[in-house]
Amino acid sequence: MIEETFIQVADGVALLIEGLVVLVVAWGSLEAVAGAVRLTMTRSAVFSDARREVWFRFAAWIVLALELALGADIIRSAIAPSWEAIGKLGAIAAIRTALNFFLMRDIAELNDRRRERENASD
Repeated sequence: MIEETFIQVADGVALLIEGLVVLVVAWGSLEAVAGAVRLTMTRSAVFSDARREVWFRFAAWIVLALELALGADIIRSAIAPSWEAIGKLGAIAAIRTALNFFLMRDIAELNDRRRERENASD
């Protein structure tokens, strides 16, 4: 009885988190499209950096969604561990780690460019 209730609650929590994943990806996608439309309307000298910033913001939303998906998968794996669930968990963790690595590297590069432009304008 208690175990069944726990499984139902955990499954409901995982489902709620997966719903949040959908909302986060949708919101990030809408924000990225709006940013891309803005860029096409106003082409400036720093178009490349502005385009990259739109991508960074979208990538940040995707990383957040992957973190949430990982949490939901951890919950599902805890209540009903299977090799399929463990494999999915490992794949999401690997993708999230790779995305974070490349995103952080690109953010550092963009910040270096900003500093160089600011120092050149001083």
